[in-house]
Amino acid sequence: MRSSLSSRDTKERVDGANPLGGVHSRYAGPQRRISRDRSLAWWRRILPVMASHRVTFITAISLSFVSLVFQTLVPNMLNHAIDRSLVGHHGSLARAVIEILIVGVLAGVTGLVSRQFVFATAYNVEADLRSLIYEHMTWLSFSFYDRVQSGQLISRANSDIRSVQMYSTFAPLIIVQCFIGVIAFGFMLTINVGLAFIAMTVMPILYFVSIQMRKVLFPISWITQARLAEVATIVDENVNGVRVVKSFAQEEAEINRLADAAERVAWSYVKDAQLRAVWGPWAQNLPQLGLALVLFFGGWMVIDGHLGIGAILAFNAYLLMLQAPFMMLGQLVMMGQRAKASAERIFEILDENPEIVDAPGAYDLENVAGHVVFDHVRFAYADGADILRDVDFEIAPGETVAIVGRTGSGKSTIARLLTRFYDVGDGALRVDGHDVRELTLRSLRAQVGVVLDEPFLFSISIAENIAYGRPEATRDEIVAAAVAANAAEFIDRLPEGYDTVVGERGYTLSGGQRQRVAIARTLLVNPPILILDDATSAIDVHVEAGIYEALRTLLAQRTTIVIAHRVSTIALASRVLLLDDGRIVASGTHEELLATTPLYAEVLAQSTTDDGEVD
Repeated sequence: MRSSLSSRDTKERVDGANPLGGVHSRYAGPQRRISRDRSLAWWRRILPVMASHRVTFITAISLSFVSLVFQTLVPNMLNHAIDRSLVGHHGSLARAVIEILIVGVLAGVTGLVSRQFVFATAYNVEADLRSLIYEHMTWLSFSFYDRVQSGQLISRANSDIRSVQMYSTFAPLIIVQCFIGVIAFGFMLTINVGLAFIAMTVMPILYFVSIQMRKVLFPISWITQARLAEVATIVDENVNGVRVVKSFAQEEAEINRLADAAERVAWSYVKDAQLRAVWGPWAQNLPQLGLALVLFFGGWMVIDGHLGIGAILAFNAYLLMLQAPFMMLGQLVMMGQRAKASAERIFEILDENPEIVDAPGAYDLENVAGHVVFDHVRFAYADGADILRDVDFEIAPGETVAIVGRTGSGKSTIARLLTRFYDVGDGALRVDGHDVRELTLRSLRAQVGVVLDEPFLFSISIAENIAYGRPEATRDEIVAAAVAANAAEFIDRLPEGYDTVVGERGYTLSGGQRQRVAIARTLLVNPPILILDDATSAIDVHVEAGIYEALRTLLAQRTTIVIAHRVSTIALASRVLLLDDGRIVASGTHEELLATTPLYAEVLAQSTTDDGEVD
């Protein structure tokens, strides 16, 4: 029954995953990573991800450019058709119309295909960015999650990524659209040089406006994204903590808190809209000024006989074409500032390095006997006070040891150090003589199973939750683990048995049922070292007795650390360690400590009072 985790690394899981849930998905996963060079501009750091989709992206840009070329041909063809066919009566008007229609159809077809490739690239880039940030978050250490709010992470993995994706994908397309101005200007020069330069006199003004827009929009874009993340944090806390909110009748207070945050978001959006209202019309309406100049000077030239009617119509058409790029250029600046703000927020996560990593030359932990040694260990969270002080004890292979102590004495910290969720400050922690800091994290955690006091279940079936650590497990093995955890009885009573899908975080089950499923999940992996961190705290003492009866045989085959406060749980252990104020102050059997250590009896009495258990 003993098993280890899959040998595939995280990158293989991400790259080989099928996020669309089907074997025919076109999304193959991220092929490139964001640059780690912090000295680069934000868009250059994103560039490798874009480059991994260069085939579809270049195709989209090329077809877009071809479509624009076809579009710019139409006014010039119209100019010649009017001057030759209508005014000069040279050539067939019908033929000119057919040629214009053919060019228009080609422009439409190439534009349609271009848009399809653009959107395919955009959504694949978004999926890559989201996969990369999630992959990176899975590698970050627990200390990172101790100080960063989950709502902030959710916001950065969603709305911030969307802002970066939109700009990274569509900015080059908008720039290509702006090339229509260059091509149109070239055609205008062939018609009349003087009038062409008159039409382009607004360009310096547009450049100045763009620079000013960039300066004023970036700060408010940053504030907007930050305040959206604040709202996401409050929503996340209220959804996950809804039972606490209702228990204390704080619904109105939480509504007011969310309303205040939403009002701050609304202020930033209004401020953003005000700035856009001031600067946007400049970029959008400058082409109208150019059109007015063309009509004034061009009309005078037509009246004076220096310019044909077809030419003035062509000039007007080209200026109308220029209006879209002018408007897009203003939009590009606005999108760019929001994307820059979002990218910097994303980089704050991606530039974070995990504190707990494999040391150079780390090796796998194999053939585990289960000999655990805490060698004068000291530990403190972040820069806080010491939680463990000179903790020194040894657990023989196959031995079951209970750790007892008051709340806050450091019991659960011992479990977190053994799985190397955190590293010791001083001293050493060894498994079978190997310092855990010299072992690969994957192999260490594959050999140490932990059942927490607050079990987490995923919104999948009970069978899938039990098989989470061993997805390849058979149904018989899943049922056997459930039986060992005394969970089979309540599972069989569910409408769909093991195929019953639990609600978010498993809240459609009772606390005791969740704990039994979590125990079954760990037993199925069958690790040689097992940690039960108050794993039966939410289970009725009679049900607990049934679980322990089944566990006794299994515990005899492995090294087990039982973090407990119930006497029934402590009875599983052959030895008890009493932890107080971060130190091991006594060691012995349950009976020996009761007889010789008043503090032990005091801790048990307090635990019994809190738990409602009667010995």
